[in-house]
Order: sequence, then structure tokens, then C-alpha cells
Amino acid sequence: MKLQRKKSQWRPGLVLCWVLLWISQQPDSLCRVSAVNLRRFIGCAVREFTFLAKKPGCGGLHITTDACWGRCETWEKPVLDPPFIESYQRVCTYNETRLLSVKLPNCLPNVDPTYTYPVALRCDCDVCLTSTTECITSV
Repeated sequence: MKLQRKKSQWRPGLVLCWVLLWISQQPDSLCRVSAVNLRRFIGCAVREFTFLAKKPGCGGLHITTDACWGRCETWEKPVLDPPFIESYQRVCTYNETRLLSVKLPNCLPNVDPTYTYPVALRCDCDVCLTSTTECITSV
């Protein structure tokens, strides 16, 4: 009598079930989702942002990218010498970016359809630079 060895079969479904079971048995720290209260958040972070890209002679295109978002520490105090105020003003601004380009739809024949926009890689609270950020200087 000759015994035959049965070939083992790879069962990805069984492996997936085992992994899910293992994860579900781990402490809460592995499965917990952190929620940030955006109304109380102080700092600067990269956040997904959608906008309508358009230019004259082309149709618009909704683009989702990463942008800088947040609130930074700012203060002012009166002083006796001109300009009679000392201020510390920082804004949430781009620290590192890369540029991406897309082609806008329905452009007129003499219009370049290329639209270039920045993608935030890193953001920081810093002095407002008009070269990268729209700075409000007066109200």
C-alpha cells in the first residue's frame, strides 16, 4: 500500500481571516482612530483641499490637492516707543511644495490648456511671505 501526500493549497481567504482575527485581538492602541477637534487645533498641517481650476478661454476642472491649513500663535502688545506695538505674527504657510500640472478641458485653440498648481509636502507656522502666500496686511 502506497500513501500519497496531498499537495497543500494556498488559501488567501483563510490567511486574510487569520490576519483580521489577530488584529481584532490587539490592544485598543492599534485600532484606535485619532480625532482632532479642528475648532481647537493650534498649529499647521497638510490637509486635503479641493478647488476649481480655471483660466480665460478654458473650461474649469475640480482639483483635489494637499494644502496648508491651520492657526498659528499670534500676539501683540503695546509699547512706549514707535511704532507703539510689538507683535509676533505667524501664519500657516508652505515650507515644502512640488508643482503638478493638468490640462484644462474645452480650451480655445489659441489657449494653452496647461494649469500648474502647488502640492503641499510640509507646512509650518512662519512669517508670511507674499511669494507663496496671500498675506492680509490691513483690514
